[in-house]
Amino acid sequence: RQARLPDGRPLLEASVAAYIGRLEPLALVLPADDAYGLALCRRLGLHPLACELSRAGIGHSLACAAAWALGLPDCQGLVLGLADMPALLPHTVSQVAAALAHGRLVLPCYQGQGGHPRGLPASSLPALLDLGGDAGARDILDWSGALRLELDDPGVLLDIDIPEDLKRLA
Repeated sequence: RQARLPDGRPLLEASVAAYIGRLEPLALVLPADDAYGLALCRRLGLHPLACELSRAGIGHSLACAAAWALGLPDCQGLVLGLADMPALLPHTVSQVAAALAHGRLVLPCYQGQGGHPRGLPASSLPALLDLGGDAGARDILDWSGALRLELDDPGVLLDIDIPEDLKRLA
């Protein structure tokens, strides 16, 4: 998360940049003891969501985010982004958020391949509340009927999992 990208920004900061100013409220799921993440939230005006079990798998983080979103008044859904996708275009985030008005799961695609961020309508969020471990939204929701948004954004597919992935950003 703190790895430096070719442009000098840390990975996590670059990954949340596309969301800032496009979604409100905007939250970041973090381990409760994540000083770096908490400082980033303060600096960028993000709402930190402390998740005690976030290091035990993405399922716990998704459950935390779903519970938070369901507690928001007039929640239409959740735009679910990942913290390792720094090449995402801001317009993509806006399009996924707008598509939630259709009340369906939203799957952004580039050249036919599904990516992230994904749109989850409020009706789908209760299914995430009991997630844990490495189970994700793709494991429990039926994406076959999702609204597929074909976008001109290869950033929906580019995630940084290992140091060698950084070279793809250059």
